[in-house]
Amino acid sequence: MTAILTGDIKNSTEHEVKKWLPTLKKALDHYGNEPKDWEIYRGDSFQLETTPKKALEASIYIKACIKQFRNIDVRIAIGLGDKTYEAEKITESNGSAFVNSGKCFEGLKKQNLAIKSEHHAFDDHINLLLELALLNMDEWTPAISQTIKNAIENPNKNQRELASILNKSQGNISEELNRGGFDVLRKMMQFYITQLDNL
Repeated sequence: MTAILTGDIKNSTEHEVKKWLPTLKKALDHYGNEPKDWEIYRGDSFQLETTPKKALEASIYIKACIKQFRNIDVRIAIGLGDKTYEAEKITESNGSAFVNSGKCFEGLKKQNLAIKSEHHAFDDHINLLLELALLNMDEWTPAISQTIKNAIENPNKNQRELASILNKSQGNISEELNRGGFDVLRKMMQFYITQLDNL
């Protein structure tokens, strides 16, 4: 099984491309190599292949990277399934993971992040959690987004160490992680992984 993330940048015209595009590329680079694992196409759309266990973290990480810029956001559909055809470019590969990702992406209306697999009960469960999590995530400020991005990049660092990386006070870091709901997000990512193991 593999995971395909299909996404695009919402309100991408709010900022010059040269501001957010390098950040998006760097975020995708964190999870794979271009063009085999990820590609940006049509200017502000992208596709990324990663492991099912990394898929949710990757989505949240990409969102945190993009929301460092005011007024722009990202929509991401996670498709889980098989890859039956592997091309040199991710956008030319195929399989049920790609089909699920595409269908899921077409279904994204108000919700900015959703998942689709062959397991409906799993999907319903995770999508409900995502809907609740997005009530907070969609409201992240650039400062909160920056702190959460760094917390995901440095899972073993404590708040004091994060504070020195970001040149902020530990109190600031603590408040931003709290306001960003980071502890709950970590629990959700862990729950998602345990549910995957049961499929």
